[in-house]
Amino acid sequence: MRVDGGAPVRVGQTDRVSISSDGNSAESPAGSADATDTADQAPAGRRPRIGLLGTGPWAHRTHAPALAAHAGSDFAGVWGRRPEAAAELAHEYGVKVYEDPDELFADCDAVAFALPPDVQAAMAVRAAAAGCHLLLDKPVATTAEDARAVAEAAARHQVASVVFLTLRFAEPTAGWVEEQAARTGWFTAAAHWLGAVFPSDGAPSAYADSPWRKAKGGLWDVGPHALSVLIPVLGEVTAISATAGPSDLVQLALRHTSGAASTAVLSLSAPRAAAGVGLELRGTEGVHELPGWSDVPGAYGRALDALLTAARTGVPDPRGAEFGARLTEILAEAEAQLPT
Repeated sequence: MRVDGGAPVRVGQTDRVSISSDGNSAESPAGSADATDTADQAPAGRRPRIGLLGTGPWAHRTHAPALAAHAGSDFAGVWGRRPEAAAELAHEYGVKVYEDPDELFADCDAVAFALPPDVQAAMAVRAAAAGCHLLLDKPVATTAEDARAVAEAAARHQVASVVFLTLRFAEPTAGWVEEQAARTGWFTAAAHWLGAVFPSDGAPSAYADSPWRKAKGGLWDVGPHALSVLIPVLGEVTAISATAGPSDLVQLALRHTSGAASTAVLSLSAPRAAAGVGLELRGTEGVHELPGWSDVPGAYGRALDALLTAARTGVPDPRGAEFGARLTEILAEAEAQLPT
């Protein structure tokens, strides 16, 4: 809830940091000339405390480095399903290791997730009930019911949420999506995300040791990325058909509220020589291609910025749990059309 137009206050959590406009707590010196410039020297507790759930490759390569580098918050600690891995990651960044996720929730203002989607969903509901803002990974869950439960928990407990969809936070792609969303007259779009996580012509990637990716494939792992661009540009999905190809490859055919049609070809098992990502839009204003991007930890930091802004203002971010739930609903509808 919000009190007198001030920073959000969560029921039962009034002892936590109230996030101010500069990312510091309400206890920070308002208007101090060096309050922001020396944010990393602020006393403990003056900035939002962010906990990390998960210890896999993404946590090591993206989440933890971004949380440690973020100037407007404090990286508070790590919990993982493998205690030894959690201890190792926490030691690397000099933060607390938690044996109990509920203890982490009690200590933190927001939680970043680097967990398999169906583990994430249950944990996110618990974190929201504890009053923590949610920085979620994609997909939010692999069932519509579980994803909807996360969105409903965030709304019920009045916590902010953001789903980390790389193309919506990386630059220059995030700006490009906003530019294309402002255009009209779209006719069609074609996206492909062909990952070589489980390639037929070489060693698997660092992300191959992931049971849920092996089970769910590219539809669920990279499908959210494609949809996260197609929907804001072309409009909500009104119809979908899904066709299975070789290995885990899935081709989606979509219709949108704008009237445009789009396709998305998704896989984690592309040969290395065939791997790549692309998205092309065609309409009355010509042909526009998705630019390349880099610095994924930097993009994650911008996702955290968005979460803290939503928490401070009380205005939901359009890339939040509600959007994540809608992505899951679309992917579940597509999956139901595939042979079992």
